[in-house]
Amino acid sequence: MRKLADFFKTTADILHIASGNSRDKIFTSAIIVAAGSSLRMGGDRTKQMMLVCGSPVVAHTLLAFEKCNRINEIIVVAKEDEIQLYDELKAKYGISKLTKVVKGGETRQASALCGFDATSPKADFVAIHDAARCLVTCEDICRVLDAAIKYGAASASACVSDTVKIVDNNSFSVRTEDRSFVRLAQTPQIFGRNLYCAAAYTAKEECFEATDDNMLAERIGHKVKMVETSKENFKITFPEDVKKAETILLSRRKEHDQCSE
Repeated sequence: MRKLADFFKTTADILHIASGNSRDKIFTSAIIVAAGSSLRMGGDRTKQMMLVCGSPVVAHTLLAFEKCNRINEIIVVAKEDEIQLYDELKAKYGISKLTKVVKGGETRQASALCGFDATSPKADFVAIHDAARCLVTCEDICRVLDAAIKYGAASASACVSDTVKIVDNNSFSVRTEDRSFVRLAQTPQIFGRNLYCAAAYTAKEECFEATDDNMLAERIGHKVKMVETSKENFKITFPEDVKKAETILLSRRKEHDQCSE
C-alpha cells in the first residue's frame, strides 16, 4: 500500500482545515455520479434522465446542491452519450455551480475518481452523491458536511427498523445482528480532499473494488461518521420508485406553497 504520508500527514491536518476557517470559507466540491446504465429500470432512458414531476431525475439532484450555499462547485460524471445534455439542463434550471461534466469510468468507483480529478484545487472537501438520489435536501447535505468537517469523513445513512439476519450461501439464517448497530449507507459521502485522494488512489493501485466510497476510507484506517438523514433520501432504482419520488416532491411543493401564503 502506498504510504499515506505521500498524500497527507495526519488526520489532525484534515481537521485543521475546519479549525482555521469558518464554515462559509470552506470550499466544498460536489461530485454527482450519473454514469450508470440503469439496467434495472428498463425502458429507453437511463434513470438519471427519467422524468419526475416533469423534470429529469438528475435535474432535481443538481438543484438540491445548487441551492445549498455550502456547496461551491458541482462536477457531473456522465455517460458519454449524455454529456451534451447537461448544457441544456444547466441553462434551463439555472445550475450556475456546474463547472464541468466529465465522462465516467467502467465502474462507479472509477467514475467517482474521474469526478474527483476534475474538482477545483481549492476544494477542502469533496461530496460524492448518486444522481439517482434526487430527494436529498440542503439540510441533509449540510448535516453530513458538518460531520465531515469535524471527523474528516462522514456519510448519509439510514437506521433499520427490521430484524437483521445474516445468512449462509444457501440463504439459511446464521445469526441475528443487533440492528441498533446497523446503518444503511446513503449519499452524500463527504471526505477531506487529501483523505479521499489517499483512499481512492491506494485502491486504484491495488485493484481494490468497493461498493461505496466509505469503504475506501475505512480500508486505509479512517473511520467514517454515519449521519442519519431523511428517510426520503432513497435512490431511484426501480420503476415504482419514480411514482414514490413524485408523491414526495408534490407534497413538498404543497407544503412550500402553504408556507408562502
